[in-house]
Amino acid sequence: MYISNKVPDMEQVKLFILLVLAAALLFMLLGLYRPRLVLWWEDVQNRRKILRVYGSVAAVAFLIYLLLHLLI
Repeated sequence: MYISNKVPDMEQVKLFILLVLAAALLFMLLGLYRPRLVLWWEDVQNRRKILRVYGSVAAVAFLIYLLLHLLI
């Protein structure tokens, strides 16, 4: 079994960031419907917290994807 130490291709990194963005948007939509499903570890689950947690993850992932897209 050969394990390569090759640096990941930037297209793979862009795809990973895009998948993180899609997952954050999916969890945000699910949480807006029923907050307890995606914030089960919090003592208070509300839609504002859903938007703050998953919205910020989606915004950061989108900015990183946009930066990578413009640079490559």
